Amino acid sequence: MADTHLFEIDGSVLEGGGQILRMALCFSVLTKTPVRIRNIRQGRKKPGLAAQHLAGVELMRDICQGRLYKACLGSTEIEFYPGHIEHGRFVGHIQTAGSITLLLQATLPVAIFSSGPVTLDLRGGTNTDLAPQVDFLTEIFRPNMERFGASFDFDLIRRGYFPKGGGQCVIEVRPVQSLRPVTMVDVGSVTRFFGWSYVAGVLPLKIAHEMSSGAKSILNQIANSRADIEVYKESVDMAPEGNCSGIIIGCETSTGAILGGSALGEARKKGFQSGEEAAHEIQSAISVGACVDRHVQDMMIILMALADGTSRIRTEPLTMHTKTAIYVTELMTKAKFNIIEGNGSAIIECVGIGLRNINLPKNTTSY
Repeated sequence: MADTHLFEIDGSVLEGGGQILRMALCFSVLTKTPVRIRNIRQGRKKPGLAAQHLAGVELMRDICQGRLYKACLGSTEIEFYPGHIEHGRFVGHIQTAGSITLLLQATLPVAIFSSGPVTLDLRGGTNTDLAPQVDFLTEIFRPNMERFGASFDFDLIRRGYFPKGGGQCVIEVRPVQSLRPVTMVDVGSVTRFFGWSYVAGVLPLKIAHEMSSGAKSILNQIANSRADIEVYKESVDMAPEGNCSGIIIGCETSTGAILGGSALGEARKKGFQSGEEAAHEIQSAISVGACVDRHVQDMMIILMALADGTSRIRTEPLTMHTKTAIYVTELMTKAKFNIIEGNGSAIIECVGIGLRNINLPKNTTSY
């Protein structure tokens, strides 16, 4: 179906991966702008829609009762016509170990502007490579999102690992009238470290202890605060298939900043080293006074853009994902960004568009 009134987006620019697709669809729904996205994931070894991306675009179509054309595995171009954001229960089923968290990242901003409560039943991979682990999203990203005045409830039914997947999460989202702007420029001092180090399947608990020790060896260099890292083995009920190990750590500061780091274990790498890598992500941010870590950095862009006012967040130097997020946001909305760089950090300023939830009856209590 050809249409000359579609907003054209080139999926090959900057990061050149699934992020452009996810953000473009999100803004398409929120601004009611039909889009044609070309050159999807052109920067990847296997361009086009993988199972995870196909599940994502179909889920977005279902939530807004939109129309979707040319979407199938391997598609490098789709056309999307958004409709009205509905409330209710929606299922996103990735038939592989593709990341549930990337599905959630894409749909959350849409769900919070729905006409009523939204339940997302997401199935696929929960702790996989090249995507945030679900625990990172709930324990590190969620408190940062809550500063804007929105949140979600999260129920982990089952873990899903590479290569089979099979994980399941149920997320409950309450809509909001609007998002408030945030100012996060003073990281303050570290008050505590927390985290989880785990193994699943046939992997010995010793690996989780090694990851915890590796993380603590770096965290002790950042601050004297005690690192409370829970070491455990997943139950067979929670992780019935596959082997996996990983670590998620968080850092809370005196100004309420929550920063995180994470890593998955690898067969060719010692557990101690994986733990060190996770902690280095926090050390890197704290060392330049950043108020969010490099993974949350790009997740904040869409929230800043939708907020009602000017937001300012001190970060590490901008990642390619963040540059891509800003590019797509400025392309599709009237949000304006200004980046102030210096002393190894950056302050991202954004004048948000102040999106109002026209779907929500007035006087409805939101988050």
